[in-house]
Amino acid sequence: MRRHTENHRSERIGWLRAAVLGANDGIVSTASLVLGVAAAGAEPRLILLTSVSGLIAGAMSMAAGEFVSVHSQQDTEHADLARERAELQQDPAAELRELTGIYVGRGLDKDLAEQVAKQLTARDALGAHARDELGLSETTAARPTQAALASAGSFAVGAALPIAVVATASSASLIVWVSASSLVFLAGLGAVSAQAGGAPIWSGTWRVAFWGAVAMAVTAAAGVMFGVVAGA
Repeated sequence: MRRHTENHRSERIGWLRAAVLGANDGIVSTASLVLGVAAAGAEPRLILLTSVSGLIAGAMSMAAGEFVSVHSQQDTEHADLARERAELQQDPAAELRELTGIYVGRGLDKDLAEQVAKQLTARDALGAHARDELGLSETTAARPTQAALASAGSFAVGAALPIAVVATASSASLIVWVSASSLVFLAGLGAVSAQAGGAPIWSGTWRVAFWGAVAMAVTAAAGVMFGVVAGA
């Protein structure tokens, strides 16, 4: 008989979250940086140098931040599993009653819940408690290295898009081109991430593009303000 295999999008949660965050931050932060510096009256060469520096610094920051934060989540998961392992060794009967109570709470009658709890405990007691008591699973487990690489790589790709515009657009129309192209990039990112996650494409596109536009507008306004102050 052929084995039926279902592909669930929840398996993508770990790397998809980090990748979308990185790419979005790469586009928004780099475009905002460019708009702020350009609005302050900086020369094209300085704008390009600043944006490239922002790409390098941002990618490293995203990698370090993701690794540290996700590693903290992983440490917590390991600590909970160690505690559960100790409780199973100290009082297995109490842990069996606890597991039975969980299944009763989910709708099984007491006898069936106890039978299920005994069978799962006999097969993999720690796995049963990790899944049904702690809510931990292999699919959602923290993976620091994966998150760091996905976030840093996607940040670099996202940041490279507005930098390419900076390198090719004329200084007179730089702000217009960076603003318009970055909104297109953000809309595309929203659509792709929504498609990958199984969400409505239009809502994902609108959400990413809108908040990116807000961030760029605020930064450009700050650049104008600081440029006026510096020139006064």
